[in-house]
This record gives sequence, structure tokens and C-alpha cells, in this order.
Amino acid sequence: MIEPKTPHLSNIEKWRKWKTEKDIEAKKQLIEQYLPLVDYVKSRMAIGLPKTVSKDDLYSNGVMGLIDAIEKFDYERGLQFETYASWRIRGSIIDGLRQGDWVPRSVRDKAKRIEEAYQLLEQKYLRSVSDAEISSYLNVSENEYNVMLQEIAVTTICSLEDPIREEESETRLSLLIDEKAKNPDYKVHEFYLKESLMKGIERLTPKERTVVSLFYYEELSLSEIAEVMSLSPSRISQLHSKAILRLRGALGKNKDQLLQNT
Repeated sequence: MIEPKTPHLSNIEKWRKWKTEKDIEAKKQLIEQYLPLVDYVKSRMAIGLPKTVSKDDLYSNGVMGLIDAIEKFDYERGLQFETYASWRIRGSIIDGLRQGDWVPRSVRDKAKRIEEAYQLLEQKYLRSVSDAEISSYLNVSENEYNVMLQEIAVTTICSLEDPIREEESETRLSLLIDEKAKNPDYKVHEFYLKESLMKGIERLTPKERTVVSLFYYEELSLSEIAEVMSLSPSRISQLHSKAILRLRGALGKNKDQLLQNT
């Protein structure tokens, strides 16, 4: 006896059947529908990674992130699933990379030192600090500082699921989660997060802002941005790294503000 095929459901019906009835076939259809998103995120992240990193591993970890997103997403809130899932996929891929220890500890330490330098100096001067000021603070030459930026370029694939502080479990994503508005601290967290991000973006240099805009909003690759801005790919990589480290510093400062106001 041939079993009848499960009819293809509309998008909203898939979500309803999965969330309210735990219909496995509906979940399967959702996974298949959004698999191209995994491939898209994986391809963009792979640009800055060493060739030794397995693309199949990136994809497998990304699929796990997609499944996690489908299980946790609340479709009734009217939010964009693609945006939510992209962060979950990125986070899952980065977790897999972290477990594989693909970046030497010394490189992570350099990234942390530069991020802290941006946070401390820009908080002190209340403006965007120059490469010379960062180099002086780190007690290295500007050439050495540029080499450090090249070394840490692959670590600036930033995930909101990275801990705000290495020794803590609270993540940047935790500052964004609504928990269906049950947490009275949410609005305070949201306010300080947005304020910190706005200040961080304002302190980016014009070229850094352009790179961030083209990469994250226009979704161009680093090589495409290099063509648009008539700069070398290595220079674009440096600008991207500095922009992300400045913003990480702003989010780190956000954590301190939250502690002072609670």
C-alpha cells in the first residue's frame, strides 16, 4: 500500500502545526525551506577562515543552529525568522570553531587586548581614538599594530552568543532576548544596548562605517568591498577588524553601565 504524500503546507501553517501540534513533517518542511540560509551564512563566514577549516563541518554546525532556531522561534510574535535564524546559525558555527580550537590562544589574547584598549581609551576621551593612540597604549609600533590586526582578522567574525566577559556566562544575545516581556529589566537592557551601539557606530571612522554598512547591510563580501572602495582586501580586513573591536568595546561598556544602574 502506497502512503499518500503529505501535502505541501503554507509557511504559516507549517509553523502552526509544528508549534501547536509538534508535527514532525511540518518541522521537516521548515528545515528544508530554510536550508539555503545555512549555506548562505556558511559561505559568508568561510571567506575569512583558513583553508584548513572544513566547509562540511561549518555546514553541519550551521544546520544544528537552524534546527535550534526552529525549535525556539515564536512565530506568533511576527518577527523575521531569517534574521533570528541567521544569528543562531552563526552562533552554532562559531561554537563549533571554538570547540575545534582553530585560533591560537595568543591570537585571542591580542584581540582581547585591542578590544579593551578601544573600550578604555574611547571611554576616557569620549571620541574615536586613532591607530597611533591604540599603538601607544599597547606599547607597540603602528606597523606591529597592523600586523596584529591581520592576525586577529578571523576572530572578528562576531557572534552575539559570545560571552560579554570571558569568565561570565552572560552573552550579548541575552541583552536582546525579550522572554515575552516578562522580565522588567528588559527595557533598561534594551535602552543601554541601543545607546551603546549608536555611540560605538558614531565613533567608527568614515571608512569603517562604510565597511560595516556594505558587509552587514548590503551583504557584500570583503573582496567586493575592496573593489567598491578601491582598497586592497587586506586593508578592508583591517578596517573590518577595527570596526568590530570598537563595537565590542562599546558592548562591553554597556555591561558595566547595566551593573551600575541595577
